[in-house]
Amino acid sequence: MDSVSQIALGSALTIATMGRRTAVWKSAFWGLVAGTLPDLDVFIDHGNALANMINHRGNSHSLLYLLLLSPLLGWCIARLQGEGAYWRRWSLAMALVLVTHPVLDWFTVYGTQLLRPFSREAYGLGSVFVIDPLYTLPLLIGVGVALCRKSFAGLRGNQVGLLLSSLYLAWSVLAQQHVSGVARASLAAQDIAAPQLLVTPTPLNTLLWRVVVMDDTHYWEGYHSVFDKNRATAWTRHERGTALQSQYAPHAPAIAQLARFADGFMKLEQEDDALYLSDLRMGSEGRYSFRFRLGSPEEIRAGRTVIAQQPLEVPVREALIELWQRIWHKPE
Repeated sequence: MDSVSQIALGSALTIATMGRRTAVWKSAFWGLVAGTLPDLDVFIDHGNALANMINHRGNSHSLLYLLLLSPLLGWCIARLQGEGAYWRRWSLAMALVLVTHPVLDWFTVYGTQLLRPFSREAYGLGSVFVIDPLYTLPLLIGVGVALCRKSFAGLRGNQVGLLLSSLYLAWSVLAQQHVSGVARASLAAQDIAAPQLLVTPTPLNTLLWRVVVMDDTHYWEGYHSVFDKNRATAWTRHERGTALQSQYAPHAPAIAQLARFADGFMKLEQEDDALYLSDLRMGSEGRYSFRFRLGSPEEIRAGRTVIAQQPLEVPVREALIELWQRIWHKPE
């Protein structure tokens, strides 16, 4: 998830673990630091924009590596603060913060390589958007209460924040399962095969969900709000560019790389004498977060693929208004 959420979770967990064994501000600070550490891999350049995307949340998000790092980090913090007697407690706090970072990322659809070095599989449940205020705000408020109130009530406020944020994650999974059932019923009623189904929330909420369905040659996109009374989903059909993929995949390894990373949820299209590769999991039709220009057909055949990520331009105000209206009102 976003850095603010990870920082808030790290601080909240460290405060809850350390309690009054150290100053609350110290717990919040070191939780902030540890909550940020795994995402520092964004500064590593793997050669091109697509490789950077695929390798983000790789070794730095390995559960094994983070567990191994925890005792060393806990011991260093305890020594720096002159709290050597509490190094085990600091190690426990760091283990909780470091491990929950990739676990929280797993709730998003991006893909987190939790099992490195044993597997490069990127896992993503996709039940929360990468930025969701309803998850983050309880954590921020709880940490704020703990910092402002020195009594037991401050620690209790932090615990309540952790509880509410955890319940919100549980809600997101239940909502996702509900929408999955609704989508499958709608697809069956409209005689649309659904060998691959993806259900993810739209930005900033878990009330309106985007559903993507793929077969061998096409994909369908539909939306469902938890407030929709009519369960019949309107589907739009799009080309995946399978013919282009077959033609150019031998010359452009990036196509197979994204297909593996995104579990096949990708498309290849040709526009203005250039080929573009899109990850269908994040964004919406015409507004994909990860869209890459591979070059012209001639360049690709000649092995001169130059991968460039295309900027995403979204009219924020109009998009938020559209999102809000669709949550509460289903188009006729």
